Amino acid sequence: MANRKEIAIILLMVLLLAGVYMLVTRVDTANSGAQTQFVYDAVQNAALTCYAVEGTYPSDIEYLRENYGLAYDTNRYMVYYDTFGVNIVPEIYVTEVEADA
Repeated sequence: MANRKEIAIILLMVLLLAGVYMLVTRVDTANSGAQTQFVYDAVQNAALTCYAVEGTYPSDIEYLRENYGLAYDTNRYMVYYDTFGVNIVPEIYVTEVEADA
């Protein structure tokens, strides 16, 4: 009988550890999405600020870095910034670069 009790305790521990792992993974994924959204919002706000101040959207993201203090981890995020004209809102896409494990 003691053998069944030990097996039950071991199974319970394994299930508990699996649950903790799933929870941590889920929280990490949600946090990553929030940080990507934060970078997107920062780029968009810098572009809108530039438009409000200068009357045109900048032609590239470097201009926002140099003149409007835009900063983000370029090793972690790739930002696609494409303009169609000086008075048209640019397309902005932000993706997280996968780190090598």
